[in-house]
Amino acid sequence: HLVPNITIGLVVVKFMRKCTHLALDVNLMIKNPAKFVGAFVNAGSDMITVHIETVSLKELQAIAKGLKKSKVKLGISLNPGTPLAKIKPALELVDFVLVMSVNPGFGGQAFIPGAIKKISQLRAIFTKDIAVDGGINALTAKLVKQAGANVLIAGSYIFGSKNIKQAINSLR
Repeated sequence: HLVPNITIGLVVVKFMRKCTHLALDVNLMIKNPAKFVGAFVNAGSDMITVHIETVSLKELQAIAKGLKKSKVKLGISLNPGTPLAKIKPALELVDFVLVMSVNPGFGGQAFIPGAIKKISQLRAIFTKDIAVDGGINALTAKLVKQAGANVLIAGSYIFGSKNIKQAINSLR
């Protein structure tokens, strides 16, 4: 484990695939993700994110090659305490970058403002999708979009809202 809890495992992904044709985006917050990537592809994942803190460039190259053959998109995640320079060598291998704006593992955390600068610096060198996860609400959504993020992940804000549709609309 990279984080102390597991939100959705292989079995859930497998059964979700039977229920929807929507893209299934799996964030592997685990050590040694290369051991599990194939199983998540077989379960029906369309997008797989691994954390730069858990893979070497050589491992990431092998994962990228395998996912390309399977037509599954690869993302690389960057934790708040990890400098942007750590993922620069990986940018040519990935389809998107996930900037964590909280320390991964638990929902409901407060947004870490340092993510805004990281997103802006990343956008200056990366033209593909930039996702941001953690502490996203109506206010922080505006800030990260202005910095260059174009995919927002907002679990607690949406599911903790009394009006889910209104919460989603506030992010747009």
